[in-house]
Amino acid sequence: MGRAIRVDVGNQLYHVLNRANGRQTIFHSSKDYQHFESLLAKAVKDTSMRLLAYAVMPNHWHLILYPHQDGDLKRFMQWLTLTHTQQYHVRNKTIGYGHLYQGRYKSFLIERDNYLLAAIKYVERNPVRAKLAKKVESWQWGSGYRRLEGKATERLILTDSPVDLPRVYRTWVNKSDTDDDLTDARIAVNKGKPFGTIEWTKRMVERFGLELTTRQRGRPKKTTT
Repeated sequence: MGRAIRVDVGNQLYHVLNRANGRQTIFHSSKDYQHFESLLAKAVKDTSMRLLAYAVMPNHWHLILYPHQDGDLKRFMQWLTLTHTQQYHVRNKTIGYGHLYQGRYKSFLIERDNYLLAAIKYVERNPVRAKLAKKVESWQWGSGYRRLEGKATERLILTDSPVDLPRVYRTWVNKSDTDDDLTDARIAVNKGKPFGTIEWTKRMVERFGLELTTRQRGRPKKTTT
């Protein structure tokens, strides 16, 4: 199966992620996380990217992005991953040791309304599901902490969501996801399938030629005559 087409259209919502090569740990200390967050903040500022949510984990990270123009997503991600890779190798004296990331970043479209909220919650609860923290706001390296516990200056990296967040945000984001919500989100993460209602997903698949993201894995079943 070939690669699905990567959508890079302005004013669409995207869940973007990348993992370390071989899923090795690349964030070992607070300085490692702080360094990546500083690059993330610079990329947001220099490209005018709207960052709605993020979580940095020991061997991967998730972002919810809302670019203004066509091509903004690619420019933002290329600068962030390339700069982080180069500076990581310099900082750790590992130049020539191979790739830092497993390959090109993954991204998929998100529908507005409740699906955007579900995507934000999925991203911010990553550290809790991984048992790195008991509460979202306890994990310092993500938007949940910045939104709930961070200083005003720390929240500047984030753009207000185009869909209103729940008023009782702390309670809502710390409530466990349902099995159905997790299943749908993980299918989107693994396959790059647009994350939304059946009708919206069908429109996005047809509009952007994303049929590969909706196919079942394995060989097609043989038909009998």
